[in-house]
Amino acid sequence: MAKKTATQEKKKIAAGEFKLQPLGDRVVVEREAAEEVTSGGIVLPDTAKDKPARGTIVSLGNGRLLEDGSRAEFQVKVGERVLFSSYAGEQFKVGERELLLMREEDILAVIE
Repeated sequence: MAKKTATQEKKKIAAGEFKLQPLGDRVVVEREAAEEVTSGGIVLPDTAKDKPARGTIVSLGNGRLLEDGSRAEFQVKVGERVLFSSYAGEQFKVGERELLLMREEDILAVIE
């Protein structure tokens, strides 16, 4: 089997042909896009935009490990829109997608 080069790996990631599986009680959240125009009609540059503390759950881990060796169930599901702390999680990019890896406890509410 031929070894893949870094360029081939980047193409695979950018094309979204992989599954990102967080560990333990961590979740992957895709942050919603920031508003580009204020209610008064002023166009905001990227540097002036506040990062929204809302997003959609993309992937879940296995759950928190309990003392008896079993796993706790998540209170959230993949696809739900959630509200989280502004400074929660580790931000990273996969292709053009801006994702956050955070613990379930950093999620404050589910948006219905």
